[in-house]
Amino acid sequence: MANIGYLQVVRHCNHLCGFCSNPTTPYTHDFESMRVLVDDFVARGYFGIILTGGEPTLHPELPRIAAYANAQGLHVRLITNGSRLSQPDFAQALGDAGVRLVHVSIYSTRPEVEAKLRGTEDTLSKAYAAIDNAARFGIEVNINCVINKLNAGHLHENVRVLVEQHPHIRHFVWNNLDPSMGRAEVNQAMFTPRLAEFELSLHRAMKFLHRSGRTFRVEKVPLCYMTDFAWASTETRKIVKNEERIVHFLDDKQTVRQTAWGHIYTEACDACTLRTICGGLFDRGDGYDPAELHPVFVPLQPVVEHILGDGTDPSTRPIGFAQWKKRFTRAQPGHATEQSAPDASVIPVGRVTERGQRLYAAKRQAEGRKAKASGIELEPSTEE
Repeated sequence: MANIGYLQVVRHCNHLCGFCSNPTTPYTHDFESMRVLVDDFVARGYFGIILTGGEPTLHPELPRIAAYANAQGLHVRLITNGSRLSQPDFAQALGDAGVRLVHVSIYSTRPEVEAKLRGTEDTLSKAYAAIDNAARFGIEVNINCVINKLNAGHLHENVRVLVEQHPHIRHFVWNNLDPSMGRAEVNQAMFTPRLAEFELSLHRAMKFLHRSGRTFRVEKVPLCYMTDFAWASTETRKIVKNEERIVHFLDDKQTVRQTAWGHIYTEACDACTLRTICGGLFDRGDGYDPAELHPVFVPLQPVVEHILGDGTDPSTRPIGFAQWKKRFTRAQPGHATEQSAPDASVIPVGRVTERGQRLYAAKRQAEGRKAKASGIELEPSTEE
């Protein structure tokens, strides 16, 4: 297995996405509080770490913690909106620190749509500069995209534009919107898509990338909406490979260890041939309609063999389908399986200080003004 953990280094951002599920909190990190969490991943034998946020590049010690994680043997990755990475000196500092891969988040290549989704104008040019700067300093670039109501019909257009302008990009990741937390929960009507709204465009995007020899992953999309590329589902891959994921949240959740990947299923799912390797419908915020789920009748074995035989994945194991089937155990069809719980090891994730609370209050005021101008609702304060 090649588990990759997540460490939120900040929980504030210089954008104001109306569907953000990890908004500002009073918690803050310094190098020492991050270092012990990096050490925890090393002790668990993790392959890599993803530094995320908020916008992680806003933390003044990001290059230092990246260098430390790299020195401990972790494959260091970063999720960013690209605003600071658009500065060549900063991109070089991250490359020198040992950041191996950056996920640059771009939701739409249509400037007016991206501005609406970001709550900020003129972000695309910086994201494009970030892509080129990362490549210039030896950092591999992936593209992250949150599927939502505003981009659901042009996901395929996005990948074509990005590949044309930045042909060195070889991997894309789509995350279906999580309507259960933060701003995403209070702005569901504006941003939460129906599954059918993005099915065709997502298929066109995956087909284009597959034909071009590129790779991709899809999170939080049930297999009945991506059957032809079921092997690209993040949840399916983790189910097949029996992987876990730990997230060190910089909020009250603290550390969450995810070891099961089942969500919501319906009676219709019981007849599906892919049921045992499907993550179902990711929906804790009642933003989706389970009636959209339906069974598919395609062979299970080719999907599993495709995952187990993927030489580009460092976590694949050289076993055949028969051997995998003997080892594989999975609960039979059910409903609303809970898959996240606090981790047993208690390591504090960040701190709440007086200074952090003051910064949180100031940030909330600034976000409130920006939210009002953008026509979105701000999530409730942690103090409400």
